[in-house]
Amino acid sequence: MNSAIKFIEEKTGGLKPDTALILGSGLGDYTTGMEGITIPYSEIDGFPVSSVKGHKGSLFFTEKFGKTVVVMQGRVHYYEGYSMEQVTFPVKLFKKIGVQKLIITNAAGSLDKELPPGDLMLIKDHINFMGSNPLIGKNDDLTGERFPDMSEIYDKKLRELALLCAKENNIPLHEGVYVGTTGPSYETPSEVKMLKILGGNVVGMSTVPEAIVANWAGMNVLGLSLVTNFASGISGKKLSHNEVIEAGKTASFKIVTLLNSILEEI
Repeated sequence: MNSAIKFIEEKTGGLKPDTALILGSGLGDYTTGMEGITIPYSEIDGFPVSSVKGHKGSLFFTEKFGKTVVVMQGRVHYYEGYSMEQVTFPVKLFKKIGVQKLIITNAAGSLDKELPPGDLMLIKDHINFMGSNPLIGKNDDLTGERFPDMSEIYDKKLRELALLCAKENNIPLHEGVYVGTTGPSYETPSEVKMLKILGGNVVGMSTVPEAIVANWAGMNVLGLSLVTNFASGISGKKLSHNEVIEAGKTASFKIVTLLNSILEEI
């Protein structure tokens, strides 16, 4: 961790970002046209490298709306064979370099016919269906408690701000519960029915580990899901990752507009 921090400080001239943004599948074009400093994950000691289509695999440091922001252009997933510790390494690194607010985005499948592809959902809570927890193991008492409270992982004030920004920009923004599963296979129709009964609104293969660790470390978390498809059994269509990527590109203007508005007001 220390060597990664030193390397980043040298590359960025000591920039101290207060806000970090994790971009999900198909959302990597958010930084197009921005000026900043790009650091490939492969150059950072200990930083996991994504192998999934639609994830660029680099950190992007930029000045936006008078504040320094670090953007994670793509993430790694548990299903790629990485450990939970590796998946959440970037979040722990962000905390060490001064980040206090973490905005997590993802592509997700809808469990509800009233939440169609192309819409955005503000995450108010999640269900961890990954069969593991990123906090398992020796605890870093200097960063967070051994048994952290999880009653408000997704910061209420940031959620209120996101809803206000969405309203000001005429962007429909649902609120709901994100279900995190391991993947990489999509859910079966029966699993989709179960997850809906349990209280889920969308399902995806990320976000939960990062959110848990960020909350443990005392960071303010905001989560946004871009609905890219109906989950299995709802529309009758077979699912593919290409569909997710294309849907992300098609609806990306909504989330780009919303993210810019949130970053301006945060």
